[in-house]
Amino acid sequence: MHPNFDLEPAAAALEAVVGTITDDQLSAPTPCTDTSVRDLLAHVIGLTEAFRQAATKEAVGRSVAPAVGPDSALPPDWRSRIPAQLKALVEAWRDPAAWDGDTEAGGVSAPALVMAAIALDEIVIHSWDLARATDQQLTVDPAHLIVLLEFLRDTPPEGTPGMFGPVVQVPDTAPPLDRIVGLTGRVPSWAR
Repeated sequence: MHPNFDLEPAAAALEAVVGTITDDQLSAPTPCTDTSVRDLLAHVIGLTEAFRQAATKEAVGRSVAPAVGPDSALPPDWRSRIPAQLKALVEAWRDPAAWDGDTEAGGVSAPALVMAAIALDEIVIHSWDLARATDQQLTVDPAHLIVLLEFLRDTPPEGTPGMFGPVVQVPDTAPPLDRIVGLTGRVPSWAR
């Protein structure tokens, strides 16, 4: 199957945000409840590899739910590892075979088309989280906003256990990224 979208713009945006994070920002809070910048960077390392493996199907039958929180170690090479893993993730999803059949990431099985949308969501939302936590601007590819609004449109009000908290109501007239952020249980106006 031909890929429905390219993850590269989202990956590049996350790489840009990560590239400006300083050591003194690692303990800062993020929009993810009880999650510091350090914790979220450790999560990004895990998710980028998990979704790369979802594209190659090598994780099927072996993936496990990601650890998030203060017990997640941030490796000392995170500044080089995250960009490298993002590039590998993008390349893996450019293979048409990545979009075929079912796959698995984080202990969850789903059609590859759905898993690609989840990967996009994870990259964009955590880019937003990290940008907010470190006072940066984030630009999201307009095509990705369309994909994510469609993907998230049926999110139940109570959220999606293991993925998102309860939906935060955002006006339909709000910018697309604000609506997406609200659908993932975040307050668009969040600030440290």
